[in-house]
Amino acid sequence: MEFNLIITGVGGQGGLTLSRIVGNAAIKEGYNVRIGETLGMSQRYGSVLSYLRFGEEVYSPLIEEGEADLMLALEPVEALRNARFLSKKSAAIINAYPIHTATTLVGKEKYPELDEIKEAIGKICPVHMMNFQREADKINPRTLGVLMLGYAYGRGLVPLREESIREGIRETLHERFWEVNFRAFERGKELAAK
Repeated sequence: MEFNLIITGVGGQGGLTLSRIVGNAAIKEGYNVRIGETLGMSQRYGSVLSYLRFGEEVYSPLIEEGEADLMLALEPVEALRNARFLSKKSAAIINAYPIHTATTLVGKEKYPELDEIKEAIGKICPVHMMNFQREADKINPRTLGVLMLGYAYGRGLVPLREESIREGIRETLHERFWEVNFRAFERGKELAAK
C-alpha cells in the first residue's frame, strides 16, 4: 500500500501542522512516512505545499504529477495552482473560502469564481467543495485542517484508523488543543455523512 497526499494552502492556515498530524498517525500504523514541504512567504499569505507519502516502502517525499490520491486544499486558488498532482484516481477536498492577495484586492489580478475552480478541477477528479472555514470558525478557526481531515476520513478517503488520527493529534499538538481538535474532527465526519 502507498498513499500520496497533497496539502495546500497559504501561510498561517495550518497546512504544515496538518501534515505532521497525518504523518504521526501513519507512523502509529507502522508505515514509512515521508513529508516534503514547499514554503512561500507565510507572513504574506504565500503558497504552502506539503507532500505526504506513506506506505510499506516509501523512499522519497515528492509526489509526481498526477500521482496524488487525495488533495486537501485549505484555499481554493491553491487547489487550482496544484491541480497538476491530480488525476482521475484522485479526490480533491477544497475549502471554499478565498484568501485574496494584495494584487487581487487592488484589481491587478482577478480571483477566479469558486464555481470556475470547482468546474476546472472537476474535469480531473471528484471534488468535494464547501466553506469548511465557516464550520471551523464555530469551533476554533485554527481547526480548519483537522475538520477537513475529518471530512476526508468520513468520506473513506484516508486509509488510517480513527484512533491513529487521534493519536496523531495528541503527538503533534499541545494537550490544551486536543479536545477542540477532536471536536473539529468529529464535525468533519458529520459533514461527510450529510
